[in-house]
Amino acid sequence: MPARDDDLIVAEGLYKRFKGTEALRGLDLSVPAGTVCGLLGPNGAGKTTTVRILATLTRPDAGRARVAGHDVVTHAARVRALIGLAGQHAAVDEKLSGRDNLRMFGRLYHLPGRLARQRADELLAQFSLGEAADRVVKGYSGGMRRKLDLAASLIVAPPVLFMDEPTTGLDPRSRSDIWTGITELADAGTTVLLTTQYMDEADRLAAQIAVVDAGQVIASGTPGELKSAIGGSLTVVVSDGGALGATAGLLARMTSARPATDPDRRRVTVAVRGDSVTLAGVAVELSRAGVQAEDITLRQPTLDDVFLRLTGRTTEDGTAARSGTRQAAA
Repeated sequence: MPARDDDLIVAEGLYKRFKGTEALRGLDLSVPAGTVCGLLGPNGAGKTTTVRILATLTRPDAGRARVAGHDVVTHAARVRALIGLAGQHAAVDEKLSGRDNLRMFGRLYHLPGRLARQRADELLAQFSLGEAADRVVKGYSGGMRRKLDLAASLIVAPPVLFMDEPTTGLDPRSRSDIWTGITELADAGTTVLLTTQYMDEADRLAAQIAVVDAGQVIASGTPGELKSAIGGSLTVVVSDGGALGATAGLLARMTSARPATDPDRRRVTVAVRGDSVTLAGVAVELSRAGVQAEDITLRQPTLDDVFLRLTGRTTEDGTAARSGTRQAAA
């Protein structure tokens, strides 16, 4: 990912070793201003180490990184004044109420008392925590704590926000609330670097994705670009097994790819790239060729497929998700 003039986060050749283990091995990354970048990768890939270096919590052994134009090592204090950080675990005080937690963070950021109180009230409303604002955090659910932690990271509305697996272990409603908050931040101009193992989360939020494995970025692009790069598949089930050859020939001409034929299931499958073919187009061509299809399936690739193809591993739940569109042909 070559750096651009408008990139707010830039990492170049980052290396980091922990007790003989190479966490990062020449990682390069760039994130344009005002966008959400999803940093994907299996456990141990180097995602959290990357965030810690960019947030000035860990120094790289080699390479350099800049956030909002400032070097994370030589201008660490300046970087810290410009960023927010929401880690994997909520960093709030359980003995205080939600409101008092946010007011405390406001004062730690040197906000005047009145402004700290105002900002706390705004964030409590934004993250649907108003009714629980004066309850002690010890009684909050996991989702409520994560939302409070995210709110605390936004007390000063930072130009750059780092989020390390912010929705891990949350229920669907809490995840949705946090997704909405992240989207609103990006719309307001905040640059967000989000690490996650949830492919649906990255697909929903990220304008740009970087896939990390073994301490390096091994692929990057928009979700659409990454999906198109691996392509999907088209499967036709014919009524008459004798039409398999004609069907395979037709699909080969339409896709410029080599189909695979399964005589036992009267099925032909071929790889497709992008939107090169449509279900309707295939149905029309089969009809013209006199082939009667029982079923036509055009399966579009998912980010799970991208992840599996690039890393050789499945996602956090141990499966590669399957999705597609289907049309039955009479």
